[in-house]
Amino acid sequence: MSGSDKGAFYITTPIYYVNDKPHIGHAYTTLACDVLARFKRLDGFDVNFLTGTDEHGQKVEASAEKAGIDPQLFTDRVSQNFRDLTEICNYSNDDFIRTTEERHKIACQKLWQVLEDKGFIYLGSYAGWYAVRDEAFYTETELTKSAEGKFIAPTGAEVEWVEEPSYFFKLSAFEEPLLKLYQEQPDFIGPDSRRNEVISFVKGGLRDLSVSRTTFKWGISVPGNDEHIMYVWLDALTNYLTAVGYPDEDVVSYKKFWPADLHMVGKDIVRFHAVYWPAFLMAADLPLPKRVFAHGWWTNEGQKISKSLGNTIDPLALIEQFGLDQVRYFMLREVPFGKDGDYSTRAMISRVNGDLANDIGNLAQRVLSMVFKNCDGKIPEHGTFSAEDQELLAKAGGLLEKMRNDFDKQSFHRGLESVWEVISTANKYVDEQAPWTLRKTDPPRMGTVLYVLSEVIRQIAVLLQPVMPQSMEKMLGQLSLSADQRGFQTLGTPLVSGTEISKPEGVFPRYVEEE
Repeated sequence: MSGSDKGAFYITTPIYYVNDKPHIGHAYTTLACDVLARFKRLDGFDVNFLTGTDEHGQKVEASAEKAGIDPQLFTDRVSQNFRDLTEICNYSNDDFIRTTEERHKIACQKLWQVLEDKGFIYLGSYAGWYAVRDEAFYTETELTKSAEGKFIAPTGAEVEWVEEPSYFFKLSAFEEPLLKLYQEQPDFIGPDSRRNEVISFVKGGLRDLSVSRTTFKWGISVPGNDEHIMYVWLDALTNYLTAVGYPDEDVVSYKKFWPADLHMVGKDIVRFHAVYWPAFLMAADLPLPKRVFAHGWWTNEGQKISKSLGNTIDPLALIEQFGLDQVRYFMLREVPFGKDGDYSTRAMISRVNGDLANDIGNLAQRVLSMVFKNCDGKIPEHGTFSAEDQELLAKAGGLLEKMRNDFDKQSFHRGLESVWEVISTANKYVDEQAPWTLRKTDPPRMGTVLYVLSEVIRQIAVLLQPVMPQSMEKMLGQLSLSADQRGFQTLGTPLVSGTEISKPEGVFPRYVEEE
């Protein structure tokens, strides 16, 4: 269906921390990657889409202890929740990595060895502020005090003073190389707000980074010194290399997919991906990823989401209430990707009933019903296209290029806005052309109008497959298009008159609120 004539495309989610069950943030990041992966496959790329779970560190060890079970058994259970989410949300990931896998341990220890052999890792001792929740170190200038007098990280996590022997990575050596990278490759970090934030952080001066711990045991041991456990972020970031076959740089998957085209992350972990990760790779003489994009956070009905407020959003409950493709569409259309967004039930219902049931659902249902009823259930013959016909067909024909440009910038909402502009134009065209009147006054013209509309519906349904795969499968099925007629390379091949279509059924039911 998609072929791989355009080369490789490697996209990753962050690996999710297994100290709790999946929430809306996890679903959001993976959805964005899934949509882009599906889009690229349909556009002729050979895609590798990776997600997985981050299973080491002090926080996991503590959560397992609290649950009264062995850390491996704990991570097995919680990691399965994330695997289940990928199936329920219909994500098309090609691999699911766990940092407790042997392949990952081998990759991490090899990368460590390379960094140490090249003189970028040395043994010292650490004294400073550490947030267990973030698995991150903070300088005193970054901290604020809570009402109870406790020091708090910028993320809101409590910090504690830590003193212990530690290996250090010479991060300070990479201040200039990193700033040069950001200057020469302005698209390396997106959106611009995050890029500016990272540049400001690096310009503020980089200190060597503590990359090992001795106060807990749940992690990958440092090669040659198993008293030390690798810093969880050095461990976690390496997953992107592990999944393509590192340390075997001659293996086909590594040659084909590294460097990654896009690391998609939440804004809270942009520093790890845009500062530490490229520095580790530079130090190891490994190619750098092409882009890191950090999206925003969701609030719930205007309130910050937190477990203490009890207002976390369960993606599975949303799907059960509104439908999977409806939730997928809402999450990428409602908010400019990269900015913070607010979830509200009112906004969800408005999208489900307005955009989906009324706009695209009603367009497809009424047009295909007229074709089925008035054209013997076949795509009608068409005459010469009028200026109005040509205008609508040209608008639909220009969508792929617009969507490519927007999706390549992770501007999913804009790509979808372009599609809805065409849907709106098509609905207006139906009303103006009034094929129900033409049936009596000018049947050949009715055939042309219905042909134009059917062709526009085909193009829209092909293009919306990455966002709403199940719904568009139904819509394309009603047009009797086989699997090999659904890739983007087929967009220029119009519908064949005389093709029998299935009896149309509504694809997007209206959401009716319970009394």
